[in-house]
Amino acid sequence: AGPAATDPGPTAPAARAGWGPDLGTPTTFVLLRHGETPLTPEKRFSGSGGSDPDLSPAGRRQAAAVAEALALRGTVQAVVASPLRRCQETAAAVAGRLGLQVRTDEGLRETDFGAWEGLTFAEVRERYPEDLDAWLASPAVRPTGGGESFEEVARRVAVARDRLLARYTGRTVLVVTHVTPVKTLVRLALGAPPESLFRMELSAASLSAVAYYADGNASLRLLNDTAHLR
Repeated sequence: AGPAATDPGPTAPAARAGWGPDLGTPTTFVLLRHGETPLTPEKRFSGSGGSDPDLSPAGRRQAAAVAEALALRGTVQAVVASPLRRCQETAAAVAGRLGLQVRTDEGLRETDFGAWEGLTFAEVRERYPEDLDAWLASPAVRPTGGGESFEEVARRVAVARDRLLARYTGRTVLVVTHVTPVKTLVRLALGAPPESLFRMELSAASLSAVAYYADGNASLRLLNDTAHLR
């Protein structure tokens, strides 16, 4: 593994979530990866610097399914989404079912994958083998052609996280975003190293959840739940 990125999250206090004094109602992020696009089944790099695809028919069905599941739970109080179309479509389906408005946050957009946008991993390996090896070895390395490093994405996502925590204190917020931002929020909540991004599976239209407490601790409540799609 490469050198560790500087963690932009707060330093975890000595107390552990659930074991200290009552800290009141946590702020909960229900993290929803957008539904499928035409690029998703082909496992192509699809970030913020590419074609910005819409949901596919399968993706629209997934968005409707997750909207129904969240309506049955009845816990979501606000909806915030990445500006990219696949997230806006997914968020609109859920918010419409819940009777809520969608707020957009630029910090939730996917990584810019530079020259790798639209390519499969195998195609990147064939065309840019040295760049890919360097990217896999270090979170400070950008994709070919001036994309974003995972360090840069982590800083951006942490700023968005803190902004949302300040705005929605004590509430449950649906955060509709992408693979890298969801994994980054999970990684920061766990205090896990950057290489953990490559060790999580995150399906299209899956739900994860993180609770944030008043003392700065965070607790992972759910990861990659797809029961609503069955």
